[in-house]
Amino acid sequence: MLVIKARIRSLLGKDVRKLREKDRLPAVLYGPGLKENFHLDIDTKEFIKVFQETGRSSFLQLEVEKDGNAKPVVFLVLVHDIQKDPLSLSLSHVDFYQPSSTKEIKVRVPLSFEGEARAVKSLGGTLVKNIQEVQVQALPQNLPHEIVVSLDTLDELGKTILIKDLQLPPGVKIIKNPEEIVVQVMESEKIEEELEKPVEEKVEEVKVIEKEKKEEEPVEKP
Repeated sequence: MLVIKARIRSLLGKDVRKLREKDRLPAVLYGPGLKENFHLDIDTKEFIKVFQETGRSSFLQLEVEKDGNAKPVVFLVLVHDIQKDPLSLSLSHVDFYQPSSTKEIKVRVPLSFEGEARAVKSLGGTLVKNIQEVQVQALPQNLPHEIVVSLDTLDELGKTILIKDLQLPPGVKIIKNPEEIVVQVMESEKIEEELEKPVEEKVEEVKVIEKEKKEEEPVEKP
């Protein structure tokens, strides 16, 4: 498990800019098992490196130096929220969340497409990836870092992989229509037809996606 070292910070509000000037990132740790929130600061470069591997669905070990103790206090946490400066787009704040190990949570997990679609290589089809990530529900310890989608079964034009076809780890379920298409191989002519669809139809598709996002249950701070 990857580790991030953190320190308790006394700088709050506008004063946190002094931390950012030293390449330190202000953070907060909270969760149902904690008596209070912890205001922290972490090394910005270290966080970026770790987050590139863990994402939002894998646990990381947060080691907090507290009250001058020689031995840090260890928390198993998820990255819940990341804030960026609206102008520079540099990281400005991160939220760490320590969930209950006995309560299922919902997070978005990326899909990893592996293998080769023979219908693309041999039949001249076009691979269309409709979904790049899915929302899953599971106990924190069962959350996958990613869900692998094998393209090897796509050996004919028009063939699809649906949500219900995805192989999931035990104890994990996807919160999405099981008949929805994840990836498919389409003929070039049909691709052109899709691009020529009226703008109104595409606007409706966007509305459906936005509705799904609103229905997600975000973890709330105490």
